[in-house]
Amino acid sequence: MSDMQQMETQLYEFFHKLDRSLFVEPKLKYLANRDHPLPIGFDQTISQPTLVLYMTLQLDLHQDCRVLEIGTGSGYQTAFLAHFASQVYTVERIPELAEKAKKRLLALGYDNISFQVGDGSQGWEEFAPYDRIMVTAAAAKIPDELVQQLKPGGKMVIPVGPSDNQELFAITKNEKNQIEKNSLGEVRFVEFKGEYGWS
Repeated sequence: MSDMQQMETQLYEFFHKLDRSLFVEPKLKYLANRDHPLPIGFDQTISQPTLVLYMTLQLDLHQDCRVLEIGTGSGYQTAFLAHFASQVYTVERIPELAEKAKKRLLALGYDNISFQVGDGSQGWEEFAPYDRIMVTAAAAKIPDELVQQLKPGGKMVIPVGPSDNQELFAITKNEKNQIEKNSLGEVRFVEFKGEYGWS
């Protein structure tokens, strides 16, 4: 079995083991096992589990990866990243969501996550460049700042498009800093706030 196949197998195992109910509000825990998005407050959502798994698989993670996540949200996606990367830097613009996610993830034992409350459209320049970038909100266009913070040879997964529907892209940067885009299908996400939002 190749390293990539082994990682995929481990991701599927983790997907079935991680209790999604830990990341939703108490009144919605009975819905946690259903494969659809759920509200987490502040007009934000926790994505459907199979989409989180799919997006994580597209990042081609390995244990030496340093990952930037834009949109901590509930922390559910963050847990996937932290489990399969060496370090995760996650940015959330809503303080209340960031604090809840931090408590959940620390309670689960993750000590390789750095948290920031701020404008995700600017990335987190202090720790750039990153091997991987995961974006969990839809941008009107690919943010230049995130492309700049992606390491040559790195990969970013991001939904891009208007409010009614978007396209999920895998963005790769080659050693000459040239960008290649690969479409992964249609999706619907909440808005990427800031400079690269729909409005």
